[in-house]
Amino acid sequence: MTNSIQQLQWRYAVKKFNVNRNLPDTKIQLLKEAFNLTATSYGLQPIKLVVIKDKVLQETLVKASYNQKQVAQASHVLVFCIETQIDEAYISNYFDTVKRIRNTADDVLNPFKNFLIDDFSKKNIDEIKRWATNQAYLALGNLLTICALEEIDACPMEGFLPGEYHKILGLDSKNLEAVLVLPVGYRAEDDVFSNFAKVRKSLSDCIIDF
Repeated sequence: MTNSIQQLQWRYAVKKFNVNRNLPDTKIQLLKEAFNLTATSYGLQPIKLVVIKDKVLQETLVKASYNQKQVAQASHVLVFCIETQIDEAYISNYFDTVKRIRNTADDVLNPFKNFLIDDFSKKNIDEIKRWATNQAYLALGNLLTICALEEIDACPMEGFLPGEYHKILGLDSKNLEAVLVLPVGYRAEDDVFSNFAKVRKSLSDCIIDF
């Protein structure tokens, strides 16, 4: 059994964090960089990560998280947000970045750039949000794996009130929408869930080989 599989077996959705242990800045920096390196559709990165370490703010968010105490207990709370405006300016800015970093000629970039501008101009706001939300889930999966490998405890959450998060964090003014929440830190020694056997299908039930 490889070490990576052992670490994935180690991780679980933490129900109680150790309030006396905080993640060092090096671990938070690692999570930020892993988030930024997540693969996204077309490479457009229509996602942003809000990193919260203010304990008063974390406590304020508990009620907007269906009273899940992990939000207050965790060392940090990561809020996965999507960009709500994926327009010509946004796409053009991405290709400007490609040109700056790779020194790619316009005649190489423009066909794909123009295709994306045309394609996204035909999508309504709900379609764009669904597409962007899929990218946020990719980032969540990536960070959960990194957390397991680094022995950072985490509790992925879909159960929260986005509208309340938007008000508390001022996301509307940033053209962002919260879609996922990930408290991170270290598990409490008395979190009984840490000792539960992991429940998964057998490989034969979830893998199809040809």
